[in-house]
Amino acid sequence: MSFIPGQPVTAVVQRIEIQKLREGDNLILGFSIGGGIDQDASQNPFSEDKADKGIYVTRVSKGGPAEVAGLRIGDKIMQVNGWDMTMVTHDQARKRLTKKKEDVVRLLITRKSLEETVRHSMMQH
Repeated sequence: MSFIPGQPVTAVVQRIEIQKLREGDNLILGFSIGGGIDQDASQNPFSEDKADKGIYVTRVSKGGPAEVAGLRIGDKIMQVNGWDMTMVTHDQARKRLTKKKEDVVRLLITRKSLEETVRHSMMQH
């Protein structure tokens, strides 16, 4: 892991609920993912140590459901509607996110927040 010594690197865990947007027969989430246990983690720009095969958010559509819900590029998806997403293939991840019968997707994500940590610690002194 690469961080400045003495700097606390915290990953904030957040729950995000995305209401899918119905467009004809499609349910739109408004974000793209990268990663998966079947992918080359060294090609994933968001992978922590280039060995992390987790599922990451690679693109968020402007004004789309995911952006409105607060999802950000670089977020790591830990769970989708209670399903573990840390050990899935890219395809499994996509299928779990795009289930036709589900209008709402509940995500558990982790997000790096070095700046926020530093800001909070400054405010407390």
